[in-house]
Amino acid sequence: MADQPINWEEIGLKVGLEIHQQLATKRKLFCHCPTGLASEETEEDVFIRRLRPTRSEIGEVDPAALFEWRKGKRYRYHAPMGHSCLVEADEEPPHELDRESLSVALAFAKAVGAKPVDEVYVMRKIVIDGSNTSGFQRTALVALGGSITVEGKHYGIQTIVVEEDAARKVDDKPGETGYRLDRLGIPLVEVATAPDITTPEEAKRVALHIGLLFRLTGKARRGIGSIRQDVNVSVRGGAITEIKGVQTLDLIPKVIELEAKRQLELLKLRDELNSLGLHSSLDPNIYDVSEIFTETKSRVLKKTLSRGGVVLALRVPGFKGILGREIVPGRRVGTELADYARFWGGVGGLFHSDELPGYGVTKDEVYRIYERLNLDQEKDAFILVADERESAEKALKAVYDRIQTLFEGVPEETRQSLPDGTTRFLRPRPGSARMYPETDIPPVPIDDLGLAEAEKLRPPSPEKLVDELVRKHGLNKQLAWQLVRSVYLDEYLEAANRYPNLSKTWLASFYTNLLPMLAREGVPIDVLSEENRMD
Repeated sequence: MADQPINWEEIGLKVGLEIHQQLATKRKLFCHCPTGLASEETEEDVFIRRLRPTRSEIGEVDPAALFEWRKGKRYRYHAPMGHSCLVEADEEPPHELDRESLSVALAFAKAVGAKPVDEVYVMRKIVIDGSNTSGFQRTALVALGGSITVEGKHYGIQTIVVEEDAARKVDDKPGETGYRLDRLGIPLVEVATAPDITTPEEAKRVALHIGLLFRLTGKARRGIGSIRQDVNVSVRGGAITEIKGVQTLDLIPKVIELEAKRQLELLKLRDELNSLGLHSSLDPNIYDVSEIFTETKSRVLKKTLSRGGVVLALRVPGFKGILGREIVPGRRVGTELADYARFWGGVGGLFHSDELPGYGVTKDEVYRIYERLNLDQEKDAFILVADERESAEKALKAVYDRIQTLFEGVPEETRQSLPDGTTRFLRPRPGSARMYPETDIPPVPIDDLGLAEAEKLRPPSPEKLVDELVRKHGLNKQLAWQLVRSVYLDEYLEAANRYPNLSKTWLASFYTNLLPMLAREGVPIDVLSEENRMD
């Protein structure tokens, strides 16, 4: 696929951000445990749970929850002593909502001109992927509206929410996932922007600005994983795709660009498939082709058959060359289908005819499959899944459903961000049945006292802080802006206060130039504590 520049306005790119910032409060959101993470040596209890979906107040089951339940997993929870309690284990009702966390959320709301609600009601958001022992995450809307201005452009803020963080995943095995409960319940503030972002680089600048406002409250946790970005992306004619877990600011533009390209390629493929009239030729039937591989040299297929498994096939008439087509670098149509096979069927993956012969599957075996399925080698395709019969059937049914949506264009999905900027299918987009009221926690009125406490934490505008650094610290404006946008701003201010006779220009250059340069050269600066860097 030719790598041509994209005219973002022409394709109608729309992006919204969801920024999740951990708070450095004295206690967790719904209990009195501390917010620090436990060391690996901390003594811990272990228990196992299974989770299942329930109907919401409107009588429906959330599709994302149903999807997770169908995986049939159990969850092993590690509860570190002193960092979790019976609330995290879901053996005790939650305590009252932490007022300090609420004050931070209100302080951010004040900084962006958002309107606080009159009363804060805690809701339950169904999540049964194991990351919450209760099967739901507690979340509370604090404010609506507001905006920020970045480089002269205004970006709307839709919601400001305070919620509990999820448990830390520590391992993931077939049939079982392990979580540590020290992170569960740490307060988060989630800020959702309007879809006003129209280029990938804008998204990075907006995320940086929101993160800066959080840091200026003095209550933002720092370090890896303390701030996380989810990105909602769509192009004209496409669909809203939620991309979870973009870990770094620098990755945001690449994730958005590759998702836009993925949607554009899927739209092109939709038009091509419909012009060829292939929809009517789809065959939902699944065929057992195990006998073809009784003497196979493919290690994957041989291993499956030796364990009593089967090799099942799906006919895909007219799709010759399409399954191997690249959508974004390193990911093809077949890769998209394989994601569905893995997540719905729990299988390791699939083979398709555009990549065969290969992986130990011979030319003769490919010929025999075409013959068995009554397909034309010049224009048709097939897909194979090898596993236990039930899992293989589930996988191919999911693949068939995903092929159906190729004729519609871009499905609404939640996808997982990968380190190279590409994404993979994670689960369906959640629906309205996901939320229902939390009955164990009373509402919290937003009164004058609460707003007065929030005012103490209200962050200054970045422009005001830059002016102060220029006026009081003698920095030039360019260096002041570098410092304000740096993750080391808090460290600089503390060091400047501790060592008043030290050159502020030298100190600012140390944090904005020297430390980032050392990091780029591979020096592990994170092993040094803030205290050591100051000394």
